Amino acid sequence: MGCNTQRTKKELVRVVRSPDGIISLDLTGKAPGRGAYICPDVQCLKKARKARRFERSLSCEIGADIYDLMEKQLENAGKTL
Repeated sequence: MGCNTQRTKKELVRVVRSPDGIISLDLTGKAPGRGAYICPDVQCLKKARKARRFERSLSCEIGADIYDLMEKQLENAGKTL
């Protein structure tokens, strides 16, 4: 989404908008809701944020606090992957 690199679904991290409207990272890939995929790289997330790609894909506004939280989660997930 951010870097436009082709990868398999297993190599990507899902960002999901739940039926309640909550935006979060879905590291399992099984959470209910509308999803968009991103590389497990913070730079890719930053590029997608700058281009507002998640807002278009998930059809909602995403605040800076949500992006900051996703960035921290992605950094922590990268340490365990």
